[in-house]
Amino acid sequence: MQIRARMSMSADGCVTTPNGWPALTADPAFVSGESHGIREFLEGCEAALMGRTTFEPALANNRWPWPDLDVFVLGSHRSDGTPDHVVTDSDPVRLLEKLRSANRGGDVHLIGGPRTIGTFHALGALDTLELVVLPMLFGGGMRLTPLLSPDTGLVFERERALPGGSVEIVYSCRGSRAELPGKPAGQR
Repeated sequence: MQIRARMSMSADGCVTTPNGWPALTADPAFVSGESHGIREFLEGCEAALMGRTTFEPALANNRWPWPDLDVFVLGSHRSDGTPDHVVTDSDPVRLLEKLRSANRGGDVHLIGGPRTIGTFHALGALDTLELVVLPMLFGGGMRLTPLLSPDTGLVFERERALPGGSVEIVYSCRGSRAELPGKPAGQR
């Protein structure tokens, strides 16, 4: 089992629009559940793990966003209307234990913002961080850092161009951050 986070961000580092919507929703090329490589990403995933802030809006959707995935939610309480099959817990360590015991060998899609991703990274549970960088500048919104620490040990794995000008960048979270150089590379 690998826990894999995937999120979108603007070219100026915002993971939400100034209005608080996920960055991807501002891209004219966005098609929910289909565009920006999400289908390929979800192949092999059997569960979705997220925080309450990401989960609660789904309760009002006309369609359940995770029909083929087991759902695990980190939250201080079980929200009204939460389906019985959804596992909730307020403690990330306990939720991670429940997730691991229920796992049948597939990967886990960690959905959420930098705080949720940072929480599971701090527990050593995050295997990869996949960023979809949009060819847009927002000028405001929630930023990827500092909620996800700049000290996160990201090791570049691969990139690919997506239709519409976005770029997918995949990092392993199993490294350690190298010190930033004191001088530009050409002046060392």
